[in-house]
Amino acid sequence: MNTIENIYRDYNGGYFKTLVSPVQSAGTLAVIEMVLPKGSEPPKHVHAHEDETFYMLEGRIYFEIGDEQIEIGPGDSAFAPRGIPHLFKILDEQAKFITIISPGKFSEYFIEFSVPTMGEPKITPLQGPPPPEVIELLIDRMVNVYGVNFA
Repeated sequence: MNTIENIYRDYNGGYFKTLVSPVQSAGTLAVIEMVLPKGSEPPKHVHAHEDETFYMLEGRIYFEIGDEQIEIGPGDSAFAPRGIPHLFKILDEQAKFITIISPGKFSEYFIEFSVPTMGEPKITPLQGPPPPEVIELLIDRMVNVYGVNFA
């Protein structure tokens, strides 16, 4: 049976699959496997409520976490604690990584702004930024529901 926890979802030119949902962990964390194309990264932002850990499976990502600058590849990880502004840049055409979000509520954002994948999951080229009304909604939800502000 397909549930939200075990299907791929299209997100921002890439796709993801929830490996552990907040429901399964009593809210303590969410674990998400993501595959994203270069250019799909968020701007610098800061989480008020959760820490994020990134574990690389394929590709390379550059991170700025506070004053720290690091580049990680397969087998490496990066930790972005709550309250510290961070950003990341995908250095290859795409990157596959696991994100651990603690506590797990923020994973609901990815569900809210994605759709179930039809067929085999794949990277789809981004056709520019979303329309202004989608950006407005995204920013409103990030700030007012999920406690994420852009630095």
